[in-house]
Amino acid sequence: MEALLLSTGLVALAEIGDKTQLLAFILAARFRKPVPIIAGILIATILNHSLAGAVGAWITSVISPDILRWVLGLSFLAMAGWTLIPDKIEEEETQIASRFGVFGATLITFFLAEMGDKTQIATVAMAAHYPDPVMVVIGTTAGMLIADVPAVFVGDKLAHRIPMHWVRRCAALLFAVLGVLAVTGIDVAALLPASGANAS
Repeated sequence: MEALLLSTGLVALAEIGDKTQLLAFILAARFRKPVPIIAGILIATILNHSLAGAVGAWITSVISPDILRWVLGLSFLAMAGWTLIPDKIEEEETQIASRFGVFGATLITFFLAEMGDKTQIATVAMAAHYPDPVMVVIGTTAGMLIADVPAVFVGDKLAHRIPMHWVRRCAALLFAVLGVLAVTGIDVAALLPASGANAS
């Protein structure tokens, strides 16, 4: 459950102002067809993050725990810095729709835009950090939808009202905390309050 909740929250924050969210704004404003756009985002994210989750699980099988701890810690710290940099979307990433329709354009452009993007790299790192990569993929996919579905419905009308710099700082802080915890070997669950059952 920890993997699911943390993955969802972290990616939802990191996705705000991200390249793929900007792509959702552009596609929504251009085509005004939310259902095929959301369906394209969902399928593209499942495919992309499943690949990332598989890579993360594979990494744990080939790297020793001590080395993995440092790799994950440094990766999360690098993600913290990357999150502070605003993303831009290239216009050619939105021009593919003339050939494949709204759903096809969303599916293809989202999948390609997410390749090597911060949320995909975060999925790899989270899947390597937690023993259940499936829960991580479900969480990161949910996080993408939490951030991108509202973007589809409001287009770019409300984008300027979201305090992007504060969102980026919060996401960067979370990544930095995960990096420090990974390097020091502290489990996130150990920091959470004990449940009523455990306390009694």
